[in-house]
Amino acid sequence: MTLQEFVLFLVSILTNSLGQFLLKAGAIKLGATAPQGAIAFLLGVLSTPERLLGLMGYAAGAMAYILLLTRVNLSVAGPATALAYVIAVLIGHFGFGEAIPPLRLVGLGLILTGVILVISRS
Repeated sequence: MTLQEFVLFLVSILTNSLGQFLLKAGAIKLGATAPQGAIAFLLGVLSTPERLLGLMGYAAGAMAYILLLTRVNLSVAGPATALAYVIAVLIGHFGFGEAIPPLRLVGLGLILTGVILVISRS
Protein backbone atom coordinates (compact mmCIF):
# COMPACT_ATOMS: atom_id res chain seq x y z
CA MET A 1 0.00 0.00 0.00
CA THR A 2 1.52 3.30 -1.04
CA LEU A 3 1.49 6.39 1.17
CA GLN A 4 -1.31 7.94 -0.91
CA GLU A 5 -3.39 4.76 -0.62
CA PHE A 6 -2.72 4.59 3.11
CA VAL A 7 -3.83 8.22 3.55
CA LEU A 8 -7.07 7.50 1.65
CA PHE A 9 -7.59 4.46 3.83
CA LEU A 10 -7.10 6.51 7.01
CA VAL A 11 -9.36 9.32 5.79
CA SER A 12 -12.07 6.78 5.00
CA ILE A 13 -11.81 5.09 8.39
CA LEU A 14 -11.50 8.30 10.42
CA THR A 15 -14.36 10.14 8.72
CA ASN A 16 -16.53 7.06 9.10
CA SER A 17 -15.59 6.89 12.78
CA LEU A 18 -16.28 10.60 13.24
CA GLY A 19 -19.67 9.98 11.66
CA GLN A 20 -20.35 7.21 14.18
CA PHE A 21 -19.35 9.47 17.07
CA LEU A 22 -21.60 12.30 15.90
CA LEU A 23 -24.55 9.98 15.24
CA LYS A 24 -24.22 8.56 18.75
CA ALA A 25 -23.97 12.07 20.23
CA GLY A 26 -27.10 13.04 18.31
CA ALA A 27 -28.89 9.90 19.45
CA ILE A 28 -28.05 10.67 23.08
CA LYS A 29 -29.32 14.22 22.61
CA LEU A 30 -32.53 12.87 21.10
CA GLY A 31 -33.04 10.18 23.73
CA ALA A 32 -35.32 7.20 23.28
CA THR A 33 -38.08 7.82 20.77
CA ALA A 34 -41.25 6.04 19.84
CA PRO A 35 -41.61 4.64 16.34
CA GLN A 36 -42.63 7.39 13.96
CA GLY A 37 -43.26 8.00 10.29
CA ALA A 38 -40.45 8.24 7.78
CA ILE A 39 -40.92 11.97 7.17
CA ALA A 40 -40.92 12.81 10.88
CA PHE A 41 -37.80 10.70 11.31
CA LEU A 42 -36.05 12.41 8.40
CA LEU A 43 -36.95 15.84 9.79
CA GLY A 44 -35.59 14.77 13.17
CA VAL A 45 -32.28 13.73 11.61
CA LEU A 46 -32.00 16.93 9.62
CA SER A 47 -32.89 19.12 12.58
CA THR A 48 -30.12 17.83 14.84
CA PRO A 49 -26.67 19.13 13.85
CA GLU A 50 -24.82 16.14 15.30
CA ARG A 51 -26.84 13.63 13.30
CA LEU A 52 -26.60 15.65 10.09
CA LEU A 53 -22.83 16.05 10.52
CA GLY A 54 -22.60 12.33 11.32
CA LEU A 55 -24.27 11.47 8.02
CA MET A 56 -21.90 13.86 6.26
CA GLY A 57 -18.98 12.06 7.93
CA TYR A 58 -20.25 8.76 6.55
CA ALA A 59 -20.59 10.33 3.10
CA ALA A 60 -17.02 11.68 3.22
CA GLY A 61 -15.79 8.27 4.34
CA ALA A 62 -17.62 6.58 1.48
CA MET A 63 -16.09 8.99 -1.05
CA ALA A 64 -12.59 8.33 0.29
CA TYR A 65 -13.29 4.59 0.21
CA ILE A 66 -14.42 4.78 -3.42
CA LEU A 67 -11.20 6.61 -4.29
CA LEU A 68 -9.26 3.93 -2.41
CA LEU A 69 -11.02 1.19 -4.39
CA THR A 70 -9.78 2.73 -7.62
CA ARG A 71 -6.23 2.06 -6.41
CA VAL A 72 -6.36 -1.00 -4.14
CA ASN A 73 -7.85 -4.48 -4.50
CA LEU A 74 -11.14 -5.01 -2.71
CA SER A 75 -9.59 -8.08 -1.07
CA VAL A 76 -7.27 -5.66 0.77
CA ALA A 77 -9.44 -2.56 1.22
CA GLY A 78 -12.57 -4.38 2.41
CA PRO A 79 -11.07 -6.37 5.28
CA ALA A 80 -8.81 -3.46 6.26
CA THR A 81 -11.88 -1.35 7.03
CA ALA A 82 -12.40 -3.60 10.06
CA LEU A 83 -10.17 -1.07 11.79
CA ALA A 84 -13.35 1.02 12.10
CA TYR A 85 -14.57 -1.53 14.69
CA VAL A 86 -11.52 -0.87 16.83
CA ILE A 87 -11.99 2.89 16.58
CA ALA A 88 -15.70 2.54 17.43
CA VAL A 89 -14.86 0.72 20.66
CA LEU A 90 -12.30 3.38 21.57
CA ILE A 91 -14.81 6.16 20.81
CA GLY A 92 -17.40 4.39 22.94
CA HIS A 93 -14.94 4.11 25.81
CA PHE A 94 -13.31 7.53 25.73
CA GLY A 95 -16.20 9.53 24.27
CA PHE A 96 -19.15 7.95 26.05
CA GLY A 97 -17.67 6.13 29.05
CA GLU A 98 -18.55 2.64 27.80
CA ALA A 99 -16.71 -0.28 29.39
CA ILE A 100 -14.31 -2.48 27.43
CA PRO A 101 -14.49 -5.99 28.88
CA PRO A 102 -11.34 -8.16 28.64
CA LEU A 103 -12.82 -10.45 26.00
CA ARG A 104 -13.55 -7.43 23.80
CA LEU A 105 -9.91 -6.36 24.15
CA VAL A 106 -8.89 -9.79 22.87
CA GLY A 107 -11.23 -9.35 19.92
CA LEU A 108 -9.78 -5.93 19.16
CA GLY A 109 -6.28 -7.41 19.24
CA LEU A 110 -7.34 -10.09 16.77
CA ILE A 111 -8.87 -7.46 14.47
CA LEU A 112 -5.69 -5.37 14.58
CA THR A 113 -3.59 -8.43 13.83
CA GLY A 114 -5.84 -9.34 10.92
CA VAL A 115 -5.72 -5.83 9.45
CA ILE A 116 -1.93 -5.78 9.68
CA LEU A 117 -1.73 -9.16 7.93
CA VAL A 118 -4.17 -8.10 5.19
CA ILE A 119 -2.47 -4.80 4.32
CA SER A 120 1.13 -6.00 4.61
CA ARG A 121 2.95 -7.26 1.58
CA SER A 122 4.42 -10.70 1.88
